[in-house]
Amino acid sequence: MATQDERVANMNIITRFAPSPTGNLHVGNIRAALHNWLWARKRGGQFLLRLDDTDLERSRSEYADAIKADLQWLGLHWNGEEKQSDRFALYEEKFEGLKASGHVYPAYETSQELELRRKVLLGRGLPPVYDHAALTLTTDQIATFEAEGRKPHWRFKLDHDQPIVWTDLIRGEQRFDPKLLSDPVIRRADGSWLYMLPSVIDDIDMGITHVLRGEDHVSNTATQIQMFTALGAPLPHFAHEALLTGSEGKLSKRLGSLGVAHFRENGLEPIAILALLARLGTSMPIEPFSDIQPLIDSFDFAHFGRAPARFDEAELAALNQKIVHLLPYQTVSERLPQGMDEAGWDAIRPNLETVAQAADWWRIVTGPIEAPELEEDDRAFLATAREILLEAPFDTDIWRTLTNMLKDQTGRKGKTLFLPLRRALTGLDHGPDMGQFLPLIGRDEAVKRLS
Repeated sequence: MATQDERVANMNIITRFAPSPTGNLHVGNIRAALHNWLWARKRGGQFLLRLDDTDLERSRSEYADAIKADLQWLGLHWNGEEKQSDRFALYEEKFEGLKASGHVYPAYETSQELELRRKVLLGRGLPPVYDHAALTLTTDQIATFEAEGRKPHWRFKLDHDQPIVWTDLIRGEQRFDPKLLSDPVIRRADGSWLYMLPSVIDDIDMGITHVLRGEDHVSNTATQIQMFTALGAPLPHFAHEALLTGSEGKLSKRLGSLGVAHFRENGLEPIAILALLARLGTSMPIEPFSDIQPLIDSFDFAHFGRAPARFDEAELAALNQKIVHLLPYQTVSERLPQGMDEAGWDAIRPNLETVAQAADWWRIVTGPIEAPELEEDDRAFLATAREILLEAPFDTDIWRTLTNMLKDQTGRKGKTLFLPLRRALTGLDHGPDMGQFLPLIGRDEAVKRLS
């Protein structure tokens, strides 16, 4: 008999990312999208985008457009797209079937009545589980509610006879007692849908094989498993990853505001964001990759841990800097200032935290720069340097030639030799390797600055 790993290897993998277009993506959403994308790409499968826009009042087309633009900027391209608002007829059809089979039932309690019952149960030290009161209503009671103008909301009836058990790809065996779960509300009194049932219907219809999401959905999975069964569908594989926490080690509201716009404004590379989020919460090291393929190849549910995954912006910035230092000229050429060639990029790259900073360094090459204040002996020293530059061959070794000759003629060495030259030529006390930088400045400009 084939093992689970062998069955997974042989199946046509289909994952999905299902954001609600009621706001922008944040870092936690991005991580979930990335992990679904990586798993599909590793197995040669499909990654689908589903916009869960059943909340017609809060869903906005501009948010949907922003979600898709963010995914594209990150390079997380999808193989197919669905909108739940286009699928209401399918939900209605499946809902009517569940009504006929007795898997859903109407309930007439108001939100105030339900909240009062919940408080009473909690006060008694009991779990606030719905008590199936709607199933005991008589015909006369229902008629009275209808006469009052009450419309029912609809609940899915959980089967209490068997425990709900599944093997989570990250958390291992999961077991729930359905008696400790409330029958979930799946449809409001106004006919609008809540998350639970449409998500299951879509996962079945779209052929989703793996549902990878945050651990805050574990109890949802328990109830949704019974929905899959009631609809006569096989279960997908489930994986629930630990949630992100802030750098201080606890859940942070700030994480909900960190999205692609923030990262772009800070000049971060998409691959830096992906490289961090791909490994965050796993046993794999976070490394500065400039290409996505190693992240695809190494993705494995076995590497995921149960501890919260800590997201630190400082760690992301440091990783981004390392990646920028690896980026070849061809990758960044279209984002560099006009006139900056491969030699310029190679010279400036080791000093950058972001690619955008290249423009600042290139202005030092092209000038003008602010001339530094000079001591009298430094003026004489730079005059000697100017004379050497006018006579020496201006080739790729010009910096070595210049400093060696200055050392011989002036006796200067170390800081007193190099610092006045750097200040005069760049206006700064630090910066790129002058051996690469001076040829970029050019003889005429260098002589001018030394004057």
